[in-house]
Amino acid sequence: MDALLKLVQTANAYLSDYILIVLLLGVGLYFTIRTRFVQVRCFGEGMKKVFGGLSLRGGKNKSGLSSFQALATAIAAQVGTGNIVGASGAILVGGPGAIFWMWIIAFLGMATIYAEAVLAQETKIKTESGEVLGGPVYYIKRAFKGGFGKFLAGFFSVAIILALGFMGCMVQSNSIAESCNTAFGIPTWIVGIIIAAIAAFIFIGGIQRIASVTEKLVPLMACLFLIGGVVILAVNVKSIPGTFGMIFKYAFTPNALIGGGIGYAIKTAISQGAKRGLFSNEAGMGSTPHAHAQANVEKPHDQGVVAMIGVFIDTFVVLTMTALVVISTLFVNGPLAGADGNTYAGLLEASGITKTNAMQTAASSVFGNFGSIFVAICLLFFAFSTVISWNFFGKINVQYLSKNNKVATIIYSLIAIVFVFLGTIASNDLVWELTDFFNYLMVLPNAIALLALASVVSKSAKAGIAANKEKKKNK
Repeated sequence: MDALLKLVQTANAYLSDYILIVLLLGVGLYFTIRTRFVQVRCFGEGMKKVFGGLSLRGGKNKSGLSSFQALATAIAAQVGTGNIVGASGAILVGGPGAIFWMWIIAFLGMATIYAEAVLAQETKIKTESGEVLGGPVYYIKRAFKGGFGKFLAGFFSVAIILALGFMGCMVQSNSIAESCNTAFGIPTWIVGIIIAAIAAFIFIGGIQRIASVTEKLVPLMACLFLIGGVVILAVNVKSIPGTFGMIFKYAFTPNALIGGGIGYAIKTAISQGAKRGLFSNEAGMGSTPHAHAQANVEKPHDQGVVAMIGVFIDTFVVLTMTALVVISTLFVNGPLAGADGNTYAGLLEASGITKTNAMQTAASSVFGNFGSIFVAICLLFFAFSTVISWNFFGKINVQYLSKNNKVATIIYSLIAIVFVFLGTIASNDLVWELTDFFNYLMVLPNAIALLALASVVSKSAKAGIAANKEKKKNK
């Protein structure tokens, strides 16, 4: 296990420090320019579409989902352990400045996910039974005809099934089990059995049951977490200016805290922001387009602007709340206060703070013993919602590979349930590294296809914005 962990860590280091950063920043910047900053120009439109007619009872559709149900399913995938455990890990390893780079990745990622949602809508198909199938495999094959397109689509499908359907579910269940063990003392294997049983019930129900759960669970879990975070920040209100100061300071001089040369430190901060940003908002990874393809909308642009709001909520609202709470209570006014390049590693080790318990430690500084319980409950909602959405994303790719063979999808669901349980008893570090590895593999074919179909995205943005201007004139 140790040998495998080192091998995967080495591969991930090259992928995240070089290839991933170039792809995420490059693709996001390209679509930002190509769409003329669609994430700024159409932000208000996206907010109106999401919250203008908000309903938590979208009901069943003959095929596909309502726009909000599709968004809720996407956000359920985005808002998971990456927003608590992943963000905490990025801060501890790359310093508070890693959050700044997460913000940059997310801002550019809003343009990337716009492109993903638009292309998912443009290339989705309906089966004879009325089931909607859509996602990167369909726009990859449109981008590249013939054998190369089939290879890339197949490569993506295998990667996402392993990354999200199997390995990713282990990360989520692992975090749930660890936090529940810390908060309640419940053995991890018992938590595993309970999670696996509930997951099995929802997996079997299909996309309509998943949508029914996520459209209610997502607003509830977000509100619960944000209310708790606001209370903690209110108690530590004097530390908030210092918190933002550390984020911006250590974005450019992280070596002052984590040590090492300035080049190494900045690379660490950026790579932590990039890979944890990817794991959190999933823009460019090719996962959430499966949900956005399900939306019943007039034109692809409509779901593209809705998809942008998912990244905004995930990173600029939920993840930022985690960052502010952790930095204000642990770094500005806590066990890591006053640390520098010479003392940081020692203080971190002496405090016993890890990415898994950092948020619980921060919350406990205000709520006492209830802090661990509060975070465990939030993490349960976050991680479990991600499990059910990721299972659906993997299922669509199993259907693609098996040519919609029902037996294959049943076998996939059964294996996924086993992995959900195994995650609760597996090594935390190895599970995270394996998930990161397959996540990175997903990015490669997805990003290539997005760039190849940039003209389609650009036309959709122009047409959508022009249509909205025409509507305003006619009012």
